[in-house]
Amino acid sequence: MTGWPVLSILTWAPFASALLIMGFGRSRPGFVRWTALLGTAVSMVCALWLYANYDLAAAGFQFYEELPLVPSMGITYQLAIDGMSLVMVLLTAIIILAGVFASWTVKTRDQEFYALLLLLVTGVFGVFVSLDLFVFFLFYEIAVLPMYLLIGIWGSSGEVRPQGVFGWAFGRTGVGTKEYAAMKLTLYLLFGSAFILVGMLALYVAAGSTSFSLLALEAVEFDPGLQSWVFLAFYIGFGILAAIFPFHTWSPDGHASAPTAVSMLHAGVLMKLGAYGVVRLGMGLLPEATQQWAWLVGTIACINIVYGALSAMAQKDLKYVIAYSSVSHMGIVMLGAATLTESGLNGAVFQMFAHGIMTGLFFALVGLVYEKAHSRDIFSMGGFATMMPGIAVAFTIGGLSSLGLPATAGFVAEFLTFLGAWSSAHSWWLFPAVIGAFLTSLYVLRVVRAIFWGPKSTNPHFQNLPDAQGTEWVAIVILVGALVLFGVLPGLALTPIDVSTVPLLMRLGVL
Repeated sequence: MTGWPVLSILTWAPFASALLIMGFGRSRPGFVRWTALLGTAVSMVCALWLYANYDLAAAGFQFYEELPLVPSMGITYQLAIDGMSLVMVLLTAIIILAGVFASWTVKTRDQEFYALLLLLVTGVFGVFVSLDLFVFFLFYEIAVLPMYLLIGIWGSSGEVRPQGVFGWAFGRTGVGTKEYAAMKLTLYLLFGSAFILVGMLALYVAAGSTSFSLLALEAVEFDPGLQSWVFLAFYIGFGILAAIFPFHTWSPDGHASAPTAVSMLHAGVLMKLGAYGVVRLGMGLLPEATQQWAWLVGTIACINIVYGALSAMAQKDLKYVIAYSSVSHMGIVMLGAATLTESGLNGAVFQMFAHGIMTGLFFALVGLVYEKAHSRDIFSMGGFATMMPGIAVAFTIGGLSSLGLPATAGFVAEFLTFLGAWSSAHSWWLFPAVIGAFLTSLYVLRVVRAIFWGPKSTNPHFQNLPDAQGTEWVAIVILVGALVLFGVLPGLALTPIDVSTVPLLMRLGVL
């Protein structure tokens, strides 16, 4: 390590802010908010510095930091980033900065809320920059566990019961309550964590129990039989967080019940941890098993795409629409990875970034609509564009990115993924993917028209609603700007992504 430990500053700045908030924030809401903003702003500056100084020509992992923790067990605080994790770090920094502004009006136990939110984002940053599997897993759990409290305390119980293919099965289970969502999310993710831990320990023992370092494990040629079941363990464990079918049901409930900033992080970043884990650990460490199980990953991804889109079409609750849309879009991510092609894998990683920005924008706007109209029932609202033109335009831009319109980040991601699917060994994957994209256009345009651009509602509660105000505009501008910028100039993200995916595909023996 040379110079400033930028990766450590990036990772721990939010945690330092959380400690300050818990120590000095009691009954001082101004201090709480500005301290949270300071911590996330420091991380944002670090992310931009890393992006500006990453050497594309050298590629590979850069900005190494290393500190022995338990030398006898080979556990090391080892941080570094490559092009893929660089883009994910930038995504996280953008989402949390916007999330702080979107949560500026939180009043209920704001001290604890911001502290837990910052703890969560510390875990997310840690996952993306860790090269030691033990430290990786610790950060992973730090990112997941605060969700229970954030949803259970500050969440909301849905006013509209979820609909969909399996909606009838949940009539008496308490679906829609925040307590149900928090518990379901926690149990699902802890179940997934058990699979991840078993897989990591199996690789550690098989490699000689000398190091948890990702780089050291990459140099080991594991037995094909071991690779096969460990890959499945990673796929199930990380796939639960990525909302793969049929382990996705926690996600819509969690999205719908979470407060605005948590929904933004949940859909925008946390789900990406799952896909990132599959690519980084599953594909990176287990090349033979990756090729063996690619057909399964791609086929389930196709189910995700179509099922998620169909379920989104059936919803009446605005948050559930966005939640099932995320299930569909995460299917696109997993499909791109399963193609084992350069364009497909690049599209998968770019889709993580594009969908993260897009869904962060969606949930920020849904939170604003709910805060002002006190409703998420799509068909009870209408004509809001006359009162909320700024929110209406931003939501429309997000919707156009979701359905893959050119000049938005979503178009680039889907185009590359579809190209990869067509050129893969399973070209039929392209057809359900295109069907999913068509269905997406149907439910997105329906929602946009029903709430904003259609006939104005006659409900007296929906008259004279205010547009976004003050700090709310900051979150909207940041997210819309990123969505359009990376849609018009996709090379800003694709170039660092490509220099990390090509070596991975070479390791897999497909390039």
